[in-house]
Amino acid sequence: MPLGIPVRAAAAGSTAREQVSGWEARARRERPGFTGFSASEGKKLYLSEHVQDGQKVSCATCHTASPRAPGRSPAGKLVDPLSPAVNPARFSDPAETEKWFKRNCKQVLGRECTAEEKGNFTTYVLGA
Repeated sequence: MPLGIPVRAAAAGSTAREQVSGWEARARRERPGFTGFSASEGKKLYLSEHVQDGQKVSCATCHTASPRAPGRSPAGKLVDPLSPAVNPARFSDPAETEKWFKRNCKQVLGRECTAEEKGNFTTYVLGA
């Protein structure tokens, strides 16, 4: 347990960081003025409400105000915490990460997330 972090959590975090690096390259192509990811922008995205189907929704609607806490889907299904610090499986599979970003961004924002939004969001969650 290096630095008091379970080995699986450290591995999940490094995988998330690798994904963030990939999004950084895409963000630079998508927006020439991109200067780096921001945890505060990620938190803002996580908590911001958007109207979908006449209802206000945010990431926190299902995931709670804390990425470290379990949440509930609209159907009532338990949603594991987003933070790799408490859920080592989170961000451990890039294909799963992309699948859930695609689904959840469409549900909350009404569109797919940009690489910059994914990087900001993940940067925030990694620090939570």
